[in-house]
Amino acid sequence: MTAWNVDAGSAGTGTGAVTLVEGSSFSISAEHGDMSADRPHGVFHNDTRIVSRWDLRVNEEPLEPLAAMVREPYRATFLARVKNPEQPDSTLLMERERRVGTGLREDITMRNLGREPATCTVTLAVEADFADLFEVKEGRIRRRGDYSFRTQSNRMLIDHEWNGRRQGVVVQADDATSVHRGMVTFEVVIPPHDEWSTTVLVRPVVDGEELRTHFPVDRPVEESVPARRFQTWSSSSPRVTTDNEPLQAVLSRSQQDLGALRVFDPRHPDRAVVAAGAPWFMALFGRDSLLTSFMALPIDQSLALGTLQTLADYQGAEEDPSTEEQPGRILHEVRPGTSDTVGLGGGNVYYGTADATPLFVVLLGELHRWGLASKEVEALLPHADRALEWILHHGDLDGDGFVEYHRANEQGLLNQGWKDSWDGVNFADGRLAEAPIALCEVQAYVYGAYRARAHFASDMGDEQTARTWTDHADRLKKAFNERFWLPERGYYALALDRDNRPVDSCTSNMGHCLWTGIIDEDKAPLVAERLLDPTMFTGWGVRTLASDMGAYNPVSYHNGSVWPHDNAIVAAGLMRYGFVEHAQRIAMGMLEAATRFDDRLPELFCGFARDAYPDPVPYPTSCSPQAWAAATPIHLVRTLLRFDPQLPHGELWLDPAFPPAFGRLCIDQVPIAGSRLSIDVDQGSTTVDGLPDGVRLVRQVRRLTPSGDQTAPAEPDRNSDARER
Repeated sequence: MTAWNVDAGSAGTGTGAVTLVEGSSFSISAEHGDMSADRPHGVFHNDTRIVSRWDLRVNEEPLEPLAAMVREPYRATFLARVKNPEQPDSTLLMERERRVGTGLREDITMRNLGREPATCTVTLAVEADFADLFEVKEGRIRRRGDYSFRTQSNRMLIDHEWNGRRQGVVVQADDATSVHRGMVTFEVVIPPHDEWSTTVLVRPVVDGEELRTHFPVDRPVEESVPARRFQTWSSSSPRVTTDNEPLQAVLSRSQQDLGALRVFDPRHPDRAVVAAGAPWFMALFGRDSLLTSFMALPIDQSLALGTLQTLADYQGAEEDPSTEEQPGRILHEVRPGTSDTVGLGGGNVYYGTADATPLFVVLLGELHRWGLASKEVEALLPHADRALEWILHHGDLDGDGFVEYHRANEQGLLNQGWKDSWDGVNFADGRLAEAPIALCEVQAYVYGAYRARAHFASDMGDEQTARTWTDHADRLKKAFNERFWLPERGYYALALDRDNRPVDSCTSNMGHCLWTGIIDEDKAPLVAERLLDPTMFTGWGVRTLASDMGAYNPVSYHNGSVWPHDNAIVAAGLMRYGFVEHAQRIAMGMLEAATRFDDRLPELFCGFARDAYPDPVPYPTSCSPQAWAAATPIHLVRTLLRFDPQLPHGELWLDPAFPPAFGRLCIDQVPIAGSRLSIDVDQGSTTVDGLPDGVRLVRQVRRLTPSGDQTAPAEPDRNSDARER
């Protein structure tokens, strides 16, 4: 079993690496399309590398790369020139069209632009090591078990058996002149101004059964499952038009990436969940998937529903120290491994996280506000109640009202919040905190879960239950502000350690506490100012750890880096408490950073100040695309729109606070309660079309009650610029 720590290092994919992803399959190659066994390259299926070498040559010469074009998240075109030692300007062009989905399909086309026939030997070297995903990522490949090679006509079969598991891969090249161990050969003659083409298929083999490719040669590729899924996603997603072209490009890339990161459970083929990120985390994660689908609500609520339903299926039922399963607990991660199904149909489950369980309830509450059908609520509410039971009993180890974590075995995660690297929780002087640890943001999520359950009960007319959960929330908020607030420092402690001492480092985590409303209003201004001062705000985003802390390192995973999703949550929290300019600064920094990363925010980047380097500095092993980074621009736009559905009460709050640089912004096809909204924001004027029946538009007034709830006027502000048709 691979260690669960997410930042174990990487050999590096190399400059210009191209990642393609579709469900539980993905590929990583160099910019010219080849894959090297000694790099984190290859074709992967269910967390196993089924192709470790893929090396295309012509007349024993490597290709000269010209361009790599990613057409869709699962499809790329590699264009190269065929080297000719006797001719400086080659007249042979090679095009490789690659598609990933339950293996790989590569359409190879060579064009002869010359006036003479071209006689060529084209070879494709193929190897498979069946290495574990993290062995590849960390560069520690160990060949284990028995390997066998067979050829059948124009098919190469590589089998592997180890530890009772059988797996394999089939490489099929119908037009090949010969197929031998590890080598496919084509003898080709191309007339002048003509071309030659062929197709090579790669299919996984699980327990002796060849899985069906998504791209059979006898059907148009446009009719494939990935193509149809991507087309459906693209056509149903909201359309954004804006005067700000960079913003439009970033939002378009975000929507595309979220579509690519969906994973479908074969037991529920119509149910999509969002995987954590490519290439290394194409699996369902509790925390990541919950937060991503929360942030993606403006474009698709089905991701949130599918995530909740799937996590409910895996909800803990018994005590198991080896996996840290407990009754009611929501999992940390599902790894399909070498299971006998595709996607989420089996695999390894680990429960060691403190925050996924309250976030499950928070997301269900948010879906309720967005108008989730009552039958769906009724089906998931018992799971929310089981999650709350875990919070009150298993989550609170010492009965002090706070949720703590302490791993149950030496293989589990040492830290079990979102900063789950081994050194991610430390004091101001750099010393590591020791478990049990109660993180500040986990208490904030628990507070949000209590409030969500109270609102459910109130909307159902069960005032006694509503009062019970409101009382839980009020007691937690009072205790939190007494125990976590550091008056001499003017910010909240990151955590309480095993001795109930405040872990006094200044971190971005307290911004999550603004997000759920657990922070007292009189303390919020100090928190807002600290989050945006130069020790925390780089100009691109808020650091995970202030630069004046002992463990600060701008090139670390969690101790001074900048995480886009973290910033999206911080910005939403600042906007909730009325700090509009603070939220705008973060949003603009993040969106400008995205343009420096080819319109795609990575999982994280280094925490150097903006005036130190002209561009944000990449973090070397950052996932891209990564789910909650992809959802960040969408959530930032929602925050700036101040878009908050309250559909159980027949209201939609909307009061845009866009920076002038945004210009006009039009968003069509925003899904909500079976309707599709069109929102047009232009120079302070806002128009909304397509409101669901019985829902009125309310100009939102950001004001917090003592309990942390937002309130709006009892009647719509008819004098505002926001209007409905």
